Amino acid sequence: MHDLGDPVGAARHARAALADDGSCMLVEPFAGDRIEDNLNPIGRMYYGFSTLVCAGLGTQAGEARLREVMLEGGFGSVRRAAATPLNLVLEARA
Repeated sequence: MHDLGDPVGAARHARAALADDGSCMLVEPFAGDRIEDNLNPIGRMYYGFSTLVCAGLGTQAGEARLREVMLEGGFGSVRRAAATPLNLVLEARA
Protein backbone atom coordinates (compact mmCIF):
# COMPACT_ATOMS: atom_id res chain seq x y z
CA MET A 1 0.00 0.00 0.00
CA HIS A 2 2.75 2.44 0.96
CA ASP A 3 4.33 2.45 -2.49
CA LEU A 4 1.16 2.93 -4.56
CA GLY A 5 0.62 6.23 -6.32
CA ASP A 6 -2.92 6.53 -4.90
CA PRO A 7 -3.15 4.45 -1.71
CA VAL A 8 -6.51 5.93 -0.66
CA GLY A 9 -7.94 5.15 -4.10
CA ALA A 10 -6.67 1.58 -3.79
CA ALA A 11 -8.32 1.29 -0.35
CA ARG A 12 -11.59 2.62 -1.80
CA HIS A 13 -11.41 0.08 -4.61
CA ALA A 14 -10.78 -2.76 -2.15
CA ARG A 15 -13.67 -1.60 0.05
CA ALA A 16 -16.03 -1.40 -2.94
CA ALA A 17 -15.21 -5.01 -3.86
CA LEU A 18 -16.14 -6.37 -0.41
CA ALA A 19 -19.45 -7.50 1.02
CA ASP A 20 -20.79 -5.41 3.90
CA ASP A 21 -19.27 -7.84 6.41
CA GLY A 22 -16.02 -8.37 4.51
CA SER A 23 -12.46 -7.58 5.45
CA CYS A 24 -9.23 -6.76 3.65
CA MET A 25 -5.87 -8.01 4.91
CA LEU A 26 -2.98 -5.64 4.36
CA VAL A 27 0.60 -6.92 4.65
CA GLU A 28 3.23 -4.19 4.77
CA PRO A 29 6.89 -3.97 5.73
CA PHE A 30 7.01 -3.35 9.48
CA ALA A 31 7.77 0.34 9.97
CA GLY A 32 7.41 2.59 12.98
CA ASP A 33 5.39 5.78 12.83
CA ARG A 34 8.42 7.97 13.62
CA ILE A 35 11.80 7.99 11.87
CA GLU A 36 13.60 7.25 15.12
CA ASP A 37 11.50 4.07 15.51
CA ASN A 38 13.11 2.78 12.31
CA LEU A 39 16.76 3.39 13.14
CA ASN A 40 17.64 -0.26 13.44
CA PRO A 41 19.13 -2.78 10.98
CA ILE A 42 15.78 -3.74 9.43
CA GLY A 43 14.50 -0.17 9.28
CA ARG A 44 17.70 0.98 7.59
CA MET A 45 17.39 -1.83 5.04
CA TYR A 46 13.76 -0.86 4.32
CA TYR A 47 14.68 2.83 3.95
CA GLY A 48 17.35 1.83 1.45
CA PHE A 49 14.95 -0.26 -0.62
CA SER A 50 12.10 2.22 -0.31
CA THR A 51 14.16 5.16 -1.53
CA LEU A 52 14.45 3.37 -4.86
CA VAL A 53 10.94 1.98 -5.34
CA CYS A 54 8.29 3.73 -3.20
CA ALA A 55 6.20 6.76 -4.08
CA GLY A 56 2.76 7.00 -2.50
CA LEU A 57 3.21 7.43 1.26
CA GLY A 58 6.96 7.94 1.22
CA THR A 59 9.80 5.62 2.00
CA GLN A 60 7.95 3.84 4.81
CA ALA A 61 4.48 4.04 6.28
CA GLY A 62 3.86 3.21 9.91
CA GLU A 63 0.74 1.65 11.34
CA ALA A 64 -0.92 4.99 12.13
CA ARG A 65 -0.62 6.28 8.55
CA LEU A 66 -1.77 2.97 7.06
CA ARG A 67 -4.78 3.02 9.40
CA GLU A 68 -5.64 6.57 8.24
CA VAL A 69 -5.48 5.51 4.60
CA MET A 70 -7.77 2.53 5.11
CA LEU A 71 -10.30 4.56 7.12
CA GLU A 72 -10.24 7.34 4.52
CA GLY A 73 -10.80 4.66 1.88
CA GLY A 74 -14.12 3.74 3.48
CA PHE A 75 -13.31 0.99 5.94
CA GLY A 76 -15.06 1.13 9.30
CA SER A 77 -12.27 -0.24 11.47
CA VAL A 78 -8.65 -1.31 11.24
CA ARG A 79 -6.80 -3.56 13.67
CA ARG A 80 -3.35 -5.10 13.88
CA ALA A 81 -3.85 -8.77 13.09
CA ALA A 82 -0.20 -9.83 13.36
CA ALA A 83 3.34 -8.54 13.35
CA THR A 84 6.82 -9.94 12.85
CA PRO A 85 10.13 -8.09 12.82
CA LEU A 86 9.70 -7.80 9.03
CA ASN A 87 5.96 -7.45 8.41
CA LEU A 88 2.89 -5.78 9.80
CA VAL A 89 -0.53 -7.31 9.02
CA LEU A 90 -3.61 -5.13 9.37
CA GLU A 91 -7.21 -6.22 9.01
CA ALA A 92 -9.51 -3.52 7.63
CA ARG A 93 -13.17 -4.35 8.19
CA ALA A 94 -15.98 -3.02 6.06
